[in-house]
Amino acid sequence: MSNLLSIGKTGLLAAQVGLSTTGHNIANANVPGYSRQVAIQSTTPGQDIGVGFIGTGTEVAQIKRHYDDFLNSQVRGAETTQAALTSYYSQISQIDNMLADTTSGLSPALQDFFKGVQDASSNPASAASRQAMLSTASSLASRFQGISARLNEIGTGVNSQISTTVTQINSYASKLAELNHSIAALSTDPSIAPNDLLDQRDQVLTELNKLVKTNVTPGENHTINVSIGTGQPLVVNNRNFELAAIPSPTDVNRLQVGYSTAGQTIPLPESVLTGGALGGLLEFRSNALDHAQNALGQIAAGLAVSFNAQHKLGQDQNGAPGVDFFGPINAQVGRNSLNSLGSTAAVTAVVTDATALTSSDYNVDYDGANFIVTRQSDGKKTTITPFPQAVPQTIDGVDYTISGTPMTNDNFLVRPTVNAAADFQLMQKDPAKLALAAPISTAAPLSNTGNGKITPGSVDAGYLAPGNALAAPVTLLYDKATASFSGFPPAQDVTVTVNGVPTVYPAGTPSIPYTDGAAISFGGITLSISGTPGDTDSFTVGPNTSGVGDSRNGVLLGALQTKNVLNNGNANFQTGYAQMVNYIGNKTREAQIGGLAADAAVQQAQNAQQTVSGVNLDEEAANLLRYQQAYQASGKVMQIASQMFDVLVSLGR
Repeated sequence: MSNLLSIGKTGLLAAQVGLSTTGHNIANANVPGYSRQVAIQSTTPGQDIGVGFIGTGTEVAQIKRHYDDFLNSQVRGAETTQAALTSYYSQISQIDNMLADTTSGLSPALQDFFKGVQDASSNPASAASRQAMLSTASSLASRFQGISARLNEIGTGVNSQISTTVTQINSYASKLAELNHSIAALSTDPSIAPNDLLDQRDQVLTELNKLVKTNVTPGENHTINVSIGTGQPLVVNNRNFELAAIPSPTDVNRLQVGYSTAGQTIPLPESVLTGGALGGLLEFRSNALDHAQNALGQIAAGLAVSFNAQHKLGQDQNGAPGVDFFGPINAQVGRNSLNSLGSTAAVTAVVTDATALTSSDYNVDYDGANFIVTRQSDGKKTTITPFPQAVPQTIDGVDYTISGTPMTNDNFLVRPTVNAAADFQLMQKDPAKLALAAPISTAAPLSNTGNGKITPGSVDAGYLAPGNALAAPVTLLYDKATASFSGFPPAQDVTVTVNGVPTVYPAGTPSIPYTDGAAISFGGITLSISGTPGDTDSFTVGPNTSGVGDSRNGVLLGALQTKNVLNNGNANFQTGYAQMVNYIGNKTREAQIGGLAADAAVQQAQNAQQTVSGVNLDEEAANLLRYQQAYQASGKVMQIASQMFDVLVSLGR
C-alpha cells in the first residue's frame, strides 16, 4: 500500500509539473523569442520482489526547451539582411525622391540658364538680356547649393544614426555578457539549463543582429561568444567589448566605427561591417550618398571650369578680356590626423580641366621617397614627379601642389568634387562684364583686287598665353608669285591644317603657302582665307574695337549646353545629371526589390523556426486536459491506497 501511495504521489507531482510547464507556455505564447518547453518524464527504478520488478512510479527527468540552433541562425541571418536593406532603402529613397522631382531637380535650372545665355547672345547689346542671363545663373547656383545642402543633411543624419546604432550595439553586448554570467552560474549541471534565460539571450542576440551581422560560437556552461567584422570579439563569456563612433582621420565631419581595445580605438574598415542597420547605413553612404555628392559636384565643377575657360576667351562691353564667370572649384583635402607630428607636408588641389575630371576620390600617400596618388574607383596610381615640385602636376583634371617636408606614411584624402556643388557661385554681377564678344576681328579692305574672303576667326586657350593677345592689328599680305602670305607675328609658329592634316611652320618663317580654305592658326587664333586673292591683297587680324553687338563668344558659351564636356568628352551636363539620376533610381529599385525578397526570406525562416520553438495554443490546451486527467488519476491511485490502508486497520480491531 505504501508503494502504491508513493506511485500515486510521483504521478501527481509529475502531472503538476506538466501542468505548470504547459501553463508557462500559454502565458508566454506572445513573448518574442520564447521557446516552447516540455516536461520530459521517465520511470523510476523498479523494485525487485523476487518474482520480478515492480514499478515505483515516475519522475520528471528534464524541462526540455524546443530549440534548433540551425533554424535560429537562419532567422538571424535573414533578419540582418532585411535590416540592412531596410536601412539602405529608407536613406536612398530620400535622394531618389529629391532627384526625380521635375520642378526642384537640376535639369530645369540648367535649361533655364543656357536659355538665358542664348537669349543674351541673340541680343548682346541689350542690358535686359544680359541681366536675365545673370539671373538664371544665380538661380542655377542656388539650385546646385540647395541640392548639395540636402545631401549634406542626409549625411549628417547618417552620422547621427551611426552614433545611435553603435550605442545600441554596445548596450546589447553588455546585456549578453550579463546573461552569459547568469546562465553560467545556473548551469553547474550541463544537462540542466535555465531555459528562460537562454530565450532572453537569444532574443537579445536577434536584436543585435538587426543592427550588425555577428558570428556566434558556443562557450562553456551554455555561454556564447559573439564577434563581428573579421573576427573582432564583441562578447567573450561574461566580458563585453565596445565599439565607438569616431571622426574619420581625414574628414572630421564623417563618423566611422572604431573598435575599442587596450585603451585605444582602432578604426574599422567599412567593408567589414556588413549586415544589419549599421551595415546598411555604411553601404548607403559609400555607394550611394558619396556617389551622388561626387557626381553632382562633377557636373558643377565641369560647368564652372568649362564656362570660365570659354568666358575668359571673350570680351565684355567695355572691351576688357573676360574673367571668371563662376567661382573657382577647390578640391576638399583632408590631412590624416594620424600623420607624424614631425610632418609639415600640405596638399592643395584645384580643378582645372573639366573634361578629364572624374567623380572619384583619391588617396595621396608618401612612401618615404615619392608621393603616390591613388584613384579609389579603380586603384590607378600616379606618382608625383618630380618632387619637390616646380609646378603643379595635373592628374585627372586636378592640379596637385604639394609643399612642406613629408614623413613616411603621410596620408591625405582628396575629394575633387564633393564640395563643388556647395561652392558653386556666380562671380559676375555686372551685365556689362559678360564677355559675349570675341576679342579679335578680321577684315578685308575694299581695295583688294581679288575675291579672297577671311572668316571672323576664333581664339583658344593659347590666346591667353603671355604675348599672344593682339595689341595691334596684324596685316597678312598675299604674294601672287609665290602663292603665299607674309606678315605673321615673327615670334609665333604658324599651323596650316588641310583636310585635318596640320603642317607647322616655325616662328620667323617669312611666308606661308596659301591653300584655299585651309585653317590657319597662330598665337591661339584660328581663321581661314578662301577664294582667289589678288597680288598684294591684304587681310587684317586685330583687337575687336567695336564689339558691343558681337556675340561670337556668347554663341560658344551657349554651345556648351550640348557639348560633351564630362567623362573624357562622353557626356554633356544634362546627360551627366541623367546618369546620376538613373544610378540612384536603379539602386533604389534594387534595394526595394531586395527588401521584398528579404521580407519573404525572414517570414520563411521564422515559420520554420516556429514549427520547432513556437507555442501552439491548441496543442497546449490539449496538454492541459491530458495533464489534468493524469493528475486526477494519480490522485485516485492515492485515494485507493488510503482506502486499502483503512481496510487493513479495520481488520485489526
